[in-house]
Order: sequence, then structure tokens, then C-alpha cells
Amino acid sequence: MAEEQKVKKIRKLKGKSIFLIIVLAIVAAGGLSGFYIVDETEQAVITRFGKYVDTVNPGVHLKLPFGIEKNYNVPVTSLLSKQYGFRTIKQGRNSEYKNNITEESTMLTGDLNLVNVEWTIHYQIENPKNWLFSVQERENTIDDVSRSVINTLIGDRAILDVIGKARTPIREDAIRMMNENFERLQLGIKVTDVQLQNIVAPDVVQEAFEDVNKAIQDMNRYINEGKETYNAEYPRAKGEADRQVQIAEGYASERINRAKGDVAKFNAVYDEYRRAPKVTRERIYLETMEEIFGSNVKPELIDSELKNVLPVKTLTGGNN
Repeated sequence: MAEEQKVKKIRKLKGKSIFLIIVLAIVAAGGLSGFYIVDETEQAVITRFGKYVDTVNPGVHLKLPFGIEKNYNVPVTSLLSKQYGFRTIKQGRNSEYKNNITEESTMLTGDLNLVNVEWTIHYQIENPKNWLFSVQERENTIDDVSRSVINTLIGDRAILDVIGKARTPIREDAIRMMNENFERLQLGIKVTDVQLQNIVAPDVVQEAFEDVNKAIQDMNRYINEGKETYNAEYPRAKGEADRQVQIAEGYASERINRAKGDVAKFNAVYDEYRRAPKVTRERIYLETMEEIFGSNVKPELIDSELKNVLPVKTLTGGNN
């Protein structure tokens, strides 16, 4: 009898231990499922019974356990990318090769020529909630919008523009149009860059278009050489022009100052003449004669038998 009681007691203790272990396991599981960590590059979207509740920033957070609340960590600072017209496939740790996808890259230009276009888009997730819940087929939507935009832009231009000077406008328009589409669809992403990796003509006309590309490159080279020559010659020519202008301005200043001096001298002589006309006439006459017949005049130029130096003026008297 004592033995049976002992067995019952042991069974009872075992049952309590098992129950306690189950309770502790449930508590531990609940505790572990109530914590979650959000990395520095992420934001977490929280749902309760599948319904959106909140978006939280990086750090350690609590949530209701046992799947009542769930967290979905979304990389919001990472730069994501997708390739079109080709795929880069890694073969080993440091090697890779490019696999061309012709059916995706072949497009029709505005002048009805075929061209192969390879491009890459880079984007970031701006709104984690929209990224998770607004669009069901997110990746397919990105692919469809990207292909549609690039096909539209290529189809609006001639082939020479596409493979030449229109690459930058295509890139800028592609970024703008893709973002407009993604914003309208509320996909929650923003395209930061579109890189046109390679734009070439199909193989059947590749040689001809390589000649066209070479001609375009030669044209650009000649233009650049012309600009370099212009930049080298223009400062020299401008300096020479400035020097000539300065010389002319100096000459003009000299003539103006000389003319002003002559005017001032004439006005001074005129003032003296008005005060004493006879004396002034005599002085002017003498100064003129002295200037004409200075010390350098040879004696034989004057007739010694003449009573006057010149017959036009009598120094001793009279007015003639």
C-alpha cells in the first residue's frame, strides 16, 4: 500500500514538473518572439493580425508574441539595382561574365531602325508600407515600367541621336518618367539613377554604325581642337587689342592736352594783344623773325645792301 502511494506521489511530481516545463517553455517562446531588432540600414513594418500598425526605426523593439504582431524589416538605405538587356552572372569569387538578352534589349527607334539597348536602374525604398502592401507583384511592376519608359524614349528619337548625343537626355527623362509612374502606383520606391550601359546597332549593320560612331568621334575631336585653339589665341588677341586701345587712348590724351595748351597760350597772347595791340604785334613779329632767322641761318642768305632785313616790314617806322 505504501508502495502504491509512493508511485502516485512520484507520478504527481512528474506531472507538475512537465506542466512547469511546458509553462516555462511557453513563457520563453513568448519572450523570444516578443523581441526584434531593426538594423541601421532598415525600417520595420509592424502588423497586428495581418493589419498594418506602425513603421519603426532601427533599434531593439518589443511586440506582442506568438505571431499576434509581426515585423517585416525593409532595407531603406540600401541602393538596389536591376539590369535589363543583359545579366551579370558570377562564375566564382572574383570572376563574372555578361549574358546578353536580345529579346529584351532590341528596340525600334523613331526612324524605324533597330538598336540594342542595355541599361541598369538604381533605386531605394522610400516608403516601406507601400513597398510591402500597395503592389502585389513588385519586381514585375518595376520591370514593366522600366522597359516601357526606355522603349518610349528610344522610339521618340532617331538612331544617330540614340547612339550619340541623346544619351544624357534619355537618362534624365528615364529617371523622371519612372519616378512619376512609381509614385502613381504608390510602389514606395524612388529611382536614383539610370545607366545606359551599351547602345549598339544589331550585328547585321554593326560595321556601318561603327563608321558612323567614328565619324561622330572625329567631329567631336575637331570641335574640341578648335575650342582649344580658340582658347589659346583669344587671350593673346584680346591682350594685343587692349594694348592698341591703350596706345590710342594715350595718343588721344596727348593731343587733347597739347590742344588745350595751345588754346591757353593763344588766349594768353590774345589777352596781351587786347591790352597793347602795337607792342604785341611788334613782339610777335620779332619772335617770328627770331624763330625764322635764328643763329643757324647762313649770312649769305641776306642781301647786305638792303636797308631792311625784309622788304615786307620796315623796322624804323611806318606800317608797311
